[in-house]
Amino acid sequence: SLIGDPSGRNATRPPLTKEQIQANAETYYAQAKLVLDPARTEIRYNSEWSEPLGAAGMIQLASKYTVARMMERDDFTKRFAAQTPISVHEFLYPLMQGYDSVALKSDLELGGTDQKFNLLMGRHLQQEYGQEPQCILTMPLLEGLDGVEKMSKSKNNYIGITEAPNTMFAKILSISDVQMWKWYELLSFKSMDEIAALKAEIAGGRNPKDAKVALAKEITARFHSAQAAEAAEADFNNRARGGIPDEIPEVQLSGAPLGIAQVLKAAGLVASTGEGLRMIEQGGVRRAGEVLSDKGLKLDAGEHVLQVGKRKFARVTLS
Repeated sequence: SLIGDPSGRNATRPPLTKEQIQANAETYYAQAKLVLDPARTEIRYNSEWSEPLGAAGMIQLASKYTVARMMERDDFTKRFAAQTPISVHEFLYPLMQGYDSVALKSDLELGGTDQKFNLLMGRHLQQEYGQEPQCILTMPLLEGLDGVEKMSKSKNNYIGITEAPNTMFAKILSISDVQMWKWYELLSFKSMDEIAALKAEIAGGRNPKDAKVALAKEITARFHSAQAAEAAEADFNNRARGGIPDEIPEVQLSGAPLGIAQVLKAAGLVASTGEGLRMIEQGGVRRAGEVLSDKGLKLDAGEHVLQVGKRKFARVTLS
């Protein structure tokens, strides 16, 4: 969509270019086909009906909803009260999403609970255009890895369904024991009775990690394979014991000898040399499994397997 969805936003979202939309659409489809049957899925671009609208059609569409009703949206109300700017083009997003339902003659639209206003807009506009209003189905929002905000790429608290099995598995194990149960309810294919029984086992003394590992394996297997999930569990356990994964990024650098912090940054293991030095101070940097404590260390020519924290590795060849 040219207009970014303002739902849940406390600041104006800039419009997107057609090139950005095309790139986004390709990634969306790559993810969607992991869940939907591609043979039974039809891809439509709303430019098919939004571009022919023209100025007259847009004005006519805008006349079918009032500003007062638009301001009933919780995020708009909060931004208005806080005197945070709201651009007119943001009002157009729910109108255009609603018009999608008109153009498609939709009978059911799915969305998160934060999309309820937009989904109901579709029902309203369908009535305005003489159609039977669609049914809507909303789902609770899934909190991300931080356990606070909804899962979002922009908040960097997400797990991408196209991410590597090892990454997916490890990220799921990083959530809290409390958050795990909501993830079970929203993501697992287990019945509510099965989840309740598992929850009772944990309350009775079973290690919560057992339940979390089972969830991580279930989700990883869904988007990859059971074999990949088993391998991801083995990789996680290997890392937890201080082992080195079988597959790690390989980096070629020249100019040996080089300072350790400089190498860490060049290998993409830290964002800056300052961060590298801090990680060394905290005992978070290893070479071939051995903790490094010398911030002034210079690495000679040769191969060095470096680790920062629990999950970042690189095989660096210095020349």
